[in-house]
Amino acid sequence: MSKEYSLDHLDVAAFAKANAVMEGQDPLSAFERLAQEAQAPVEGMNVAWYAEGEHVPETGGPGHLWLHLEADAQVPMICQRCLGVAHIDLQVDRSFRFVQDEATAQAMDDEVEEDLLALSKDFNLRELLEDELLMEVPLVPMHEECPEVMPMVSSDEDFEQANTDKANPFAVLAGLRKNVAED
Repeated sequence: MSKEYSLDHLDVAAFAKANAVMEGQDPLSAFERLAQEAQAPVEGMNVAWYAEGEHVPETGGPGHLWLHLEADAQVPMICQRCLGVAHIDLQVDRSFRFVQDEATAQAMDDEVEEDLLALSKDFNLRELLEDELLMEVPLVPMHEECPEVMPMVSSDEDFEQANTDKANPFAVLAGLRKNVAED
């Protein structure tokens, strides 16, 4: 019989030592901060996720506890090129090594390449998934290819016409200067 693990209250050590796997698909609205990034309704949209624990034995030591995450989501955002709704794909594929506490994680952070997190018996995996997906949100969302071709003009005829009707400001200054010199 396999043990049930909770996405919102995960005992990381037990999960990793069991080399357990969890996966699911939750509504985008269950990831509140990510849903706030959406600029169109998110009904019917989901976040697919996968989590795998791993215990890597260590000679003479307790070993290392790892959590491997994958997540896929699509968030509707406004394309900054055509101003239409673009469904932006977000993908996460990350691994984290857990250490005893936050102080250990901070102390080791500069020494190791892997991402370190503090061990917890009540870890919120949903928050971690959401954090990782939020980091994938582009600063400037755009379609790969906009559905409608947007006219790309560098000038406007009306603007150009208005500029040609105006007197050159330097010519006006030169005329003033000439008038002052004559007085």
